[in-house]
Amino acid sequence: MGRIMSPVIEEINYSNKSLISLQGDLSVEKKGLIFEYPILYIVNDKKSDGYSVYVGETTDIIRRTNQHLVEDREDWLEFSSSDTTKMFIIGHNHFNKSLTLDIEHRLMLYLSSVDIVSSIQNRRGNPQNKYFTSDELDDIFNKIWRSLNRKNEYLFPAESIVRNSAIFKSSPFHKLTQEQVKAKDKIIFKITSALGSEDHGTLILVKGEAGAGKTVLMSSLVDDLLNSDDTKFIRENNSINLIVNHEDQLSVYKEIEKKLDWYSGSKLEVAMKPTQFLNRLRKEKIDAGIVIVDEGHLLLTSKNQAYQGGNHLKDLLEKSKVVVLVYDENQIMNKSQVWIDDSFVTLQLEAIQNDNYIELNNQMRIKASESTIKWIRDIIDNRVLDKLKKDSGYEIKIFDSAKELQDAIKFKDKNQNLGISRLIATYDWDYSSQSKPENKEFWCVEINDWSCPWNRELPRDKKYSKLSWIEQPQTINEVGSTFTVQGFDLNYAGVIIGPSVKYRDGKIIFDITESKNKGAVQNRKLENGKLENYGENLLKNELNVLLTRGVNGLFIYAVDDELQKALKESIL
Repeated sequence: MGRIMSPVIEEINYSNKSLISLQGDLSVEKKGLIFEYPILYIVNDKKSDGYSVYVGETTDIIRRTNQHLVEDREDWLEFSSSDTTKMFIIGHNHFNKSLTLDIEHRLMLYLSSVDIVSSIQNRRGNPQNKYFTSDELDDIFNKIWRSLNRKNEYLFPAESIVRNSAIFKSSPFHKLTQEQVKAKDKIIFKITSALGSEDHGTLILVKGEAGAGKTVLMSSLVDDLLNSDDTKFIRENNSINLIVNHEDQLSVYKEIEKKLDWYSGSKLEVAMKPTQFLNRLRKEKIDAGIVIVDEGHLLLTSKNQAYQGGNHLKDLLEKSKVVVLVYDENQIMNKSQVWIDDSFVTLQLEAIQNDNYIELNNQMRIKASESTIKWIRDIIDNRVLDKLKKDSGYEIKIFDSAKELQDAIKFKDKNQNLGISRLIATYDWDYSSQSKPENKEFWCVEINDWSCPWNRELPRDKKYSKLSWIEQPQTINEVGSTFTVQGFDLNYAGVIIGPSVKYRDGKIIFDITESKNKGAVQNRKLENGKLENYGENLLKNELNVLLTRGVNGLFIYAVDDELQKALKESIL
């Protein structure tokens, strides 16, 4: 394969007149690439709330533009009636139909992740499989994006900025793996079957460990249910809702909902928290149609002040035609999320018997060898520390102090091309979002003479208010907890393992007396008045969330001397 040429990119006013003028201004070679080859185009208009954009591909840009200019559709009328609408036209000598479709899809993925983009008018991507020039996709796209960045750095920011955004990582425009495609097709088939039989409260379970690609699958599923022609009959008679009991992940979904103009045909927003959603159903005296639950392990199984229903999942099944629940039982974080009887096991068995059970087995986050992943899983699942050989693709390092760990994470975070790195810790230090500590400015993680603010303590700029904790720039000077990083990934995860995790007699143990996570370690009062404690298992789940955040590396410092010594000795 020879050297890949740079693309031809022209920016013009959005009009027939500008296209005609462009034909006369271009050289013969460029004119051929723009007007005789398949091309891509990006129509964009800068408004008060950000850019509205449309990405398309065509083999005849003049005919296609004429169609758009006369089309009686609200979004196109907005573009054609504005004096500030522009259009980028992108040509390349290697463009063919499949390649332009793939690049169109990736442009939608990138642009939907740009903060200044307020809406993406077209939402139907069409990712391709293998074709003659598919191996050139990455190189050609990178050249296109860099060229666009030079023309408008606000609409087309550096790739590292785009890829580090939480919206990018949760976007429905990601090209799914074969496992994810198979899972999505099965879910849609099962939804169709349930609606056809007029069943009520059908449960479809999707199980996957941390990093299995659950969130991208759910995001893509919701977008298909709302926009695909193949699912039109589903949404015509049913609302589509996406439920997640995680504040930061909900904020990401709300941004996607706004940018893509998700609409379910119901009185409710598409993305909501479960308590808010169920309370609204009761208030409006309506039932739900199709409910997709991300991070299903975070649903409540007991009453609280805001929600008197008792059990989120049971209530969702009672009020919905179909519930698709994606979950990982090893990420349950709070006693109020624990199933205290066998009812979930029964639901799981029923789903398996009805072929309504899907398991995702691919590890898509941690870019490490099988032996490295096994070393991490053995710490969490088997509470043992085996020997670990150096992994050329994944960096694991044990630090002698929290300060050295923090310095290393800050150094890694400076290289944003690889992604965001952050310091995170087990919940072993006092924290309250309702009050300030005595004689201190912030709640802090304190180890010997080292101190660092806990999550959400440092002041943040209002312009970052929509971003998740990991994306906000000031959080490089904080320590995050499971409550801020669950569901997200980091380039390098710097994990402080606090005093609740110890190493004794060759085994890792969990000491609930050292944890400050009251929701995990305090007793739960059962309906019969009996008190149960789930602390050790929930602290294990807490460690699971923290140790599985790093995409390219995991840095660790342990407060417990024996655990620190054992960790260092395990690395060969």
